Amino acid sequence: MSDTDSFIEEVTEEVRRDKLFAALRKYGWIGILAVLLLVGGAAYNEWRKASERSAAQDLGDAILQATANNDVAARPALLSKITPSQNSSKVFLNMFEAATLAEAKDKTAALQILDKIATNTDAPKIYQQLALLKAVILRGSDQDKTTRLASLKTLSAAGNPFRVLALEQTALAYVDYGNNTKAIEVLRTILDEPGATQGLLQRAQQLIVALGGTVSNG
Repeated sequence: MSDTDSFIEEVTEEVRRDKLFAALRKYGWIGILAVLLLVGGAAYNEWRKASERSAAQDLGDAILQATANNDVAARPALLSKITPSQNSSKVFLNMFEAATLAEAKDKTAALQILDKIATNTDAPKIYQQLALLKAVILRGSDQDKTTRLASLKTLSAAGNPFRVLALEQTALAYVDYGNNTKAIEVLRTILDEPGATQGLLQRAQQLIVALGGTVSNG
């Protein structure tokens, strides 16, 4: 390589270096910002997850402490003092409040909470359905027949997470109304349900026999 070529190459390299430094001075902040955003976003995401875990643990501890109180009548008041930060957590807490009120024989107050959850479109769908099922069970034969069966029909639809439990309640409703034939028919449906637990299957079989029906061995 001649001296001229070497000189031109050095000058070209210097020009490239100058352009690179100029670009870094002009646009380098973008790269730095991108790195900061990336690192900051990851840190915030971890902080958020840790905060949610901590909040869930605190809520669980508070609920356990309240429900462990030996005075059943005092539990609803203790639960009402808990203030969860998230809406879904509040609904979860309200379900416990309704359960403790029902246990304390305050059926009216328990149903008020359950009905509110069941019609709360902002609540997770599964909580709405569970609240409706619990309300139907708690009311029992005291509710309107048509309304009771209509609610259970909705809950026992294919794909519903509480389908099998709703079928059991449907059978019990027919027993209340003196329609043992229909009750047995529903109970036999439960026997074919893949999601039925062993305990539920045993209850269904026992009730079929008690109502005068027979359980197929096949």
